[in-house]
Amino acid sequence: KGKRRIEVRPDVGESREYLIPRGKHISVHEGDRVRAGEPLMDGSPNPHDILHVLGEKELQKYLVNEVQEVYLLQGVTINDKHIEVIIRQMLKKVRIEDVGDTRFLVGEQVERHVFAAKNEQLIVEGGRAATGSPILQGITKAALNTESYISAASFQETTRVLTEASISGKVDILRGLKENVIVGRLIPAGTGLRRYFEAGVKPADRPAAVPAKQTGPVAE
Repeated sequence: KGKRRIEVRPDVGESREYLIPRGKHISVHEGDRVRAGEPLMDGSPNPHDILHVLGEKELQKYLVNEVQEVYLLQGVTINDKHIEVIIRQMLKKVRIEDVGDTRFLVGEQVERHVFAAKNEQLIVEGGRAATGSPILQGITKAALNTESYISAASFQETTRVLTEASISGKVDILRGLKENVIVGRLIPAGTGLRRYFEAGVKPADRPAAVPAKQTGPVAE
């Protein structure tokens, strides 16, 4: 009630209906051909829909452009890499769809590097790898669901995070920067990386000195 209905009929598959509130400007007309993910009305699209329909790369482009637009209106120039670091953290987890031969659970959310490492190990062993889909988390939720409970506890909900970590017997391997700063260790970046921190410097091998030969006077 109070909404208009748009029906999209694909060349293959079943048709689908979309309800659009009255007063919204519809950007398509009857008989138009539209691509998957193309907006049907004015307004900002749902980022989760972009991820589901167009994929991870298109979502990253959309979020970077939206954030940059806010700063550019104020005359502020920011390099894309600073925004991309934040977006990377928001997309750092995947939801398990097929467990394969792993010990994951269907619907479980795991870190990308853990997911990739387990699959690589299974492929080497000849097992069946798991499959998953990327998920988008808000900045607050991404910070609280980080692998390090020390980092999460320093952000928000300290009591809950530490209680859950204690009950489940979590171990923090101090992989990131924040948790290393909290416990007073060198951050694992630059010269603080283990391969540089534990490296030694050896003097260069020099050839043994050879005594000079004495020669007679040069004949004129």
